[in-house]
Amino acid sequence: MSEEILINVTPVETRVALVENGMLQEAYIERTSRKGIVGNIYKGKVVRVLPGMEAAFVDIGLERAAFIHASDVVPSQSNGDEPADTPKTVPDIRSLLREGQSLVVQVTKDPIGTKGARLTTQLSIPSRYLVFMPGVSHVGISQRIEDDAERARLKTLVEEAAAADQDVQGGYIIRTAAEAASPEDLIGDMAYLHRLSQSIQERIARVQAPAVVYQDLPLFIRTIRDLIRPQTEKVRIDSRESHQRVMEFVEEFVTEFADKVEYYPGERPIFDLYSVEDEIQKALSRKVQLKSGGYVIIDQTEAMTTIDINTGAFVGHRNLEETIFKTNLEAARAISRQLRLRNLGGIIIIDFIDMEDPEHQRQVHRMLEKMLERDHAKTKITGVSELGLVEMTRKRTTESLGQVLCEPCPICDGRGFLKTTETVCYEVFREILRVNRAYDAESYLVMASQSVVDRLLDEESDNVADLETFISKTIRFQVEPFYSQEQYDVVLL
Repeated sequence: MSEEILINVTPVETRVALVENGMLQEAYIERTSRKGIVGNIYKGKVVRVLPGMEAAFVDIGLERAAFIHASDVVPSQSNGDEPADTPKTVPDIRSLLREGQSLVVQVTKDPIGTKGARLTTQLSIPSRYLVFMPGVSHVGISQRIEDDAERARLKTLVEEAAAADQDVQGGYIIRTAAEAASPEDLIGDMAYLHRLSQSIQERIARVQAPAVVYQDLPLFIRTIRDLIRPQTEKVRIDSRESHQRVMEFVEEFVTEFADKVEYYPGERPIFDLYSVEDEIQKALSRKVQLKSGGYVIIDQTEAMTTIDINTGAFVGHRNLEETIFKTNLEAARAISRQLRLRNLGGIIIIDFIDMEDPEHQRQVHRMLEKMLERDHAKTKITGVSELGLVEMTRKRTTESLGQVLCEPCPICDGRGFLKTTETVCYEVFREILRVNRAYDAESYLVMASQSVVDRLLDEESDNVADLETFISKTIRFQVEPFYSQEQYDVVLL
């Protein structure tokens, strides 16, 4: 599988495209005016404790106060080393925090919609191969490293290096990128993390809350740290200055990838190389067309994302069951890509076309699982339910592609549909009757959009005449070009 990373840098935004076999799989966008804050560390101030929710709001200097749950607050007497299978009892938030208290926190989830950022007091500082966690003493390892011998080698190496350095108190998580890494690389990463952790502690002691203590790297450097892998063929950057900064980072931390990073000076925009711009535009649509003729509908709401599959124009060749099976298989591949590309998170419900054969259900489910193995975000998937639905969750830390690039429609208020002109006309009739009972006027002026006025003067003209007779008043109409289809006003004359 060929893999390339394209980085487009401008003064106002940075965009990253992960391309596999010539097809866009993931897109990341960071705008100068609204950078993501996941991973940032703040010295905040507790502004409100909510015992009824076992949570608190913390001022970290943002427009909205951030949110922290009691389960994300590490008690001062705890070292955070309880085994993962130990039942966790959530302590009373009042025993952990008080209003006005200073608190060092890290952002685990960006502000999304009307919700503020999500926080934790368990700090974690990432590097290329490791994640350092101050105040913890255990060593964990990524589940994606499957080779038992390699897992044992890495864990032993890190544990021995940590035990040799008594001056630093902290634990580690070994990242997927550490697979096959040399001892020198890991020890170098540990030394870098120790220096960074020390500088963070010094800044915490100096600053007054609320203040930023540590900011994660910019997107184009995070890309090198988190996304570049041995199978990555090329990383192309279209900004000379950003390319220079990336090369400095590569030469210090990931020298083995130095020959894969190149500056792209071409006249053709870098995102046009693989039709990335077109794919991003398609990712904003509800409908995803399948090659066979079928299609997938993706609806994102605040509560969950629902996905529906239809055979569309695909009529198959053998029988109905085979047609449904092939459509579902193709849809499973398309859905896994769309989840990554659109960065959809939270609860996701997939309504595959009903399959009678249990073996077909198993194969479609297995295809979805296999395709999701490439996903950088953590996913959890259930089997096919009695209703033929597949339920899954995908970890959400940042806004989806649609939330970054779009805003709710001001005309329909995000509903996705408008009242018909017929409905608006009947609302106008009811409003005239209501106003006529309450006030005394000689006549009425209805101000509405062109489409509504056209219907009132045409299809509804008989009803307007009947209404004028009923109230013994004349009704005039005026087109307001800036009114939406649902807007209207009834003015007393």
